[in-house]
Amino acid sequence: MPSLDFKLEKKLFRQFYDQHLDTLDEAKETFAALARSLLKQVPGLQLSKIEARVKDREECIHKFQSKYLLALEAAQQPYTIQEHVTDLIGLRIVCLYEDEVHRIKKVLSEHFEVIDTTDKSASLESTEGEFGYKGLHLDLRLGAARRSLPEYASYADSRVEVQIRTIIQDSWSVLDHQIKYKKSIPGSLKRRINTLAALFELADREFREIRDATAQELAEAESPNAYLELEAEEEPSAPPPRSSDTSHDEDGSTPALASAPSATRGQQLDAFGFLRIANHFFNGFEFAPHKVDSFTQEINSFRPGLTRTGFNQSMRTHISTVKDYKKQFELLHPGDAMGPYEMIRHCMYLSDKRSFQHLLGADMRQAFERWLATQQPDTAPAH
Repeated sequence: MPSLDFKLEKKLFRQFYDQHLDTLDEAKETFAALARSLLKQVPGLQLSKIEARVKDREECIHKFQSKYLLALEAAQQPYTIQEHVTDLIGLRIVCLYEDEVHRIKKVLSEHFEVIDTTDKSASLESTEGEFGYKGLHLDLRLGAARRSLPEYASYADSRVEVQIRTIIQDSWSVLDHQIKYKKSIPGSLKRRINTLAALFELADREFREIRDATAQELAEAESPNAYLELEAEEEPSAPPPRSSDTSHDEDGSTPALASAPSATRGQQLDAFGFLRIANHFFNGFEFAPHKVDSFTQEINSFRPGLTRTGFNQSMRTHISTVKDYKKQFELLHPGDAMGPYEMIRHCMYLSDKRSFQHLLGADMRQAFERWLATQQPDTAPAH
C-alpha cells in the first residue's frame, strides 16, 4: 500500500527488487532478443549494437528521490517507488545513421505498446543548460497480441525503456558523462562544450550525407546506361585500334597509354569510374566495395594521374587479347579460373608494361609473356 514514509518505501522496494531480479533478467534478455529479431528484418538497416540491462537497485532509489520525492511529499500524495521507476529494464539500440533512429521507432511501435516518447535531441535544441545529442527514448511494453501468449506471461506488464542512438550520439553520451561540471561553469568553458556538441552533431549529419551521396554514385555506376553516359562525358577521340593492329613501344606498351599527356582527358579514375567501366566489360559480376576501393587505389599507385578515359581505353584495346589468353590459361590449368580482376591486371599490363609490371606477379607475368610471344606474326624470311 502506498505511503508517505520514504524509509519504509525504500525497504519495500529493495525487497521487491531482490525477489524479482531473476524475472527482470529474463525479461531483459527476452526484450533484447525480440528487438534483434524484429530489426534484423528491416531492409538496409545496420545496427552497431543492442545492449540490455536491469537498472541497479540503489540507482533506482536515488533517481526516485531526486526526481519525484519532493513533489510527492509537498502534495501529500502517497507513493511506492516501484510505480515511478519505469526504466527498471532498459535497452540501448545503436544504429549508424540519424535517419535510422525513427525507422527503428516505427518498427518497435508496431510490435510494442508505446507508453511515452522523449526526443532528447529535439529538447536539446532549445536548452542552454544541457549539452549533447542524446537520441530518442521510448517507454514500451509488449503489444496486446504478445501479452496474451504463454511465453510472455511473466513479462506481460513489464515496461522497458528503449534508448535509440546513432554511434555518434552514443559516443557523445559516454564522453559527456566524463565532463563533471557542465551547468555552473565559466562562459568560456560552456562555449567550448557547445562547440564540441555541435561538431558531434555535424559529424552525424555528414556521415548520413556521405552515405546518400555514395549510394547515388553507386546507383549511377550500376545503371544499364552507365558506360554510355561515361563515354559521352569524355572528350571525343578517335576509336582505339584493335589489339592485333596496335603499335607498341620497345617494351610492348601502347604508346597513347604510356604517354601521360595524351591520357589526361577526363576525370581521375576513382572507384565509381572503375565500376562503370568494369561493369560494362564484366556484366553480371558483383564487385565487392572494399575490393573495388583497394584495387582502384593499387592501379593509381602504379600510374598516378590515370584517368577514366585511360582506363577505359586500356580495357577496350586489350580485352580481346586477354580473353584469348584466359581460354588458353584455363585449358592448361584445369580448376584455376581467371577472374575479372586478373583479366583487368593483364589489360593494364599490356597497356603500359613499364608502369604496371608489378601489377602481375613474376610467374604470372612470365607466363603471359611466353604466350604473347607465340601470338606474334612470323616475320622470319622465307627460304
